[in-house]
Amino acid sequence: MKFSTREDINAPVEQVFEMLADFRGYERGARQRGAQVQRVDGLTEPDVGMRWTAKFVMRGKPRKLDIVLAEFDRPDTMIFSTASKGLSGQLTIDLMAMSRTRTRVSVALELKPKNLSARLMIQSLRLGKAKLNKRFKQRVAELSRDAEKRLGSMA
Repeated sequence: MKFSTREDINAPVEQVFEMLADFRGYERGARQRGAQVQRVDGLTEPDVGMRWTAKFVMRGKPRKLDIVLAEFDRPDTMIFSTASKGLSGQLTIDLMAMSRTRTRVSVALELKPKNLSARLMIQSLRLGKAKLNKRFKQRVAELSRDAEKRLGSMA
């Protein structure tokens, strides 16, 4: 199952990439929403190989997710690989400079089941894909608006 969208941000591509590479901010945000997030690598700078383990409750069940930064090509691409008990996934963030002050951000999330129960879950998600896709697009649009505000206030 795949979700994708794109948004334009009124800021230079380098600034947008640096803001999107604020991994500590994502960790804080996840913790504020009740997840336990732990960094499990020894890297001091953002780079390929960064790893996290996240534990959270979803649909009433405790879940564990392993996340790896699989590609980090400044200022163009970030790819995260995820794995849990029944699902694997890939989150791809691509940036393209539309002009010196405008950046297009494309975000794609692909989920793949690894066992029968995950296949059933994905099948149930497919029934509500239009609603989930709308929420995915809204969330990316919200993040883009926040990025514009943050980067605009820095200028």
